[in-house]
Amino acid sequence: MRKLTQEQVLLQGNEACVKGALMAGCRFFAGYPITPATEVMEIMAQELPKAGGVFIQMEDEIASLGAVIGASLAGAKSMTATSGPGFSLMQEHIGFACMAEVPCVIVDVMRAGPSTGLPTQPSQADVMQARWGTHGDHPIIALAPASVYEFLELTIQAFNLSERYRTPVIILVDEVIAHLREGIILPALGDIEIEERPQPKVPPEWYLPYGDPGSGVPPMPPFGEGYRYHVTGLYHDVRGYPTTRIDEVEPLIRRLFSKISKDFERLQWFDSFHTDDATITVISYGCVARAAFQAVKEAREQGLKVGFVKLKILWPFMRRTITKILANSQKVLVPEMNIGQISREVKRVNKGECEVATLNKVDGTPITPPEILKMLEEMQP
Repeated sequence: MRKLTQEQVLLQGNEACVKGALMAGCRFFAGYPITPATEVMEIMAQELPKAGGVFIQMEDEIASLGAVIGASLAGAKSMTATSGPGFSLMQEHIGFACMAEVPCVIVDVMRAGPSTGLPTQPSQADVMQARWGTHGDHPIIALAPASVYEFLELTIQAFNLSERYRTPVIILVDEVIAHLREGIILPALGDIEIEERPQPKVPPEWYLPYGDPGSGVPPMPPFGEGYRYHVTGLYHDVRGYPTTRIDEVEPLIRRLFSKISKDFERLQWFDSFHTDDATITVISYGCVARAAFQAVKEAREQGLKVGFVKLKILWPFMRRTITKILANSQKVLVPEMNIGQISREVKRVNKGECEVATLNKVDGTPITPPEILKMLEEMQP
C-alpha cells in the first residue's frame, strides 16, 4: 500500500536526493563511485531494487550515462550521480542525449577542481561546465538546491522537466548540501505532481519519432512497444535518420531550443526577501545562499536596505527575473564558490545599469555570513 501521510525524518542531502528520485518514479540507476556523490549510489543500490527498479555499478562514468540513456529509451525513468571529474567524462553522452532527446537526470555533487582538486571540499565551479561542457549548440536545464528539502524537491522536479521536455536535466549541488543533515517533512505521495513523457496518439505506421506535434516535444514510446524509430547523434530528419539537408538540419536545432525557451516564464524559480526597497541585492545559490540569507537578515537589523534572491534554476539563466531585480537596485553582490561564473551572467544581463560586485572563494571553504555582511557594509553608498 502506498504511504499517503507525511513523515518527519532526519536526512542527509544525498539521501534526500534518492528519496526524491524514487518518489518521481526513477527505476534505473547506473553509476560509478566518486567523492562526494557516492552516498547517492550506495543508497540507490539498497533502495532501488525494493521499488522494483534496477541498479548497476558500471566500469566508469562514460558507461554509466550510456546505460542510463539506454534504459530511458526502453521507457524507464533513469539517473546517475557523479562529481566534477566524472561529470567531465559524461559530456559527450550529455550531448548525445540532447540531440537524441533522451530524458535523464544527472546529479553533479560539485567539489573543488580542476582535475582531482580537493576531493572532499565544496565548490560551485561546475556551473559553466553544466551549460557549455558538451560541444555544439544545445539547450540544457540545471537546478541548484540550497537545503536538504530542496534537494529532494528539485530532484522530483528534475525528473518532471526531463520527461516534459525530453532532455537531460542536471542537478548542480555542492558538497555542503550533499552532506548536510536536516530534519524535513517528506511530502505525501498524493501531494506530488509527477509528469510522464508524451506518448504517441497515432498508430505505429503513422508515427514520426522526431516530428513536432505542436508543443516542440515529440512523443516518445518505449522501445519494444511496436513504434519503430532510429536514434542517432547525427543531425536527423523526422524519422530519426541522418540528414544534411538544410531544410531539416536548422529546424531540428531550432526546435531543440524552442521547446524549452517557449516556457521561460515557467522556469523562473527563485526565492526573494526584501527586494522591493533594496538598494543592494544579494544573488546567490546553493550553500552560499544560506550564508547570504543570514547576512541579509543581519544587515536589515542594522537598518541597511539589502535584499536577497536565491536562484533555484541556473540554466536556462533567469534573465527576465534578474533584469527586474537589477532595475530596482543600485548595486548587486554575487557571492559564489568559484572565480565568478554566475556573476558573469549577471553582468551580461546587467548591461551597465547598476554596479555588480563579486565575492569569490576557491580554497574549498564555504563563504560565511560575516564575510558577506562585511562586503555589504563596504558597499553602502
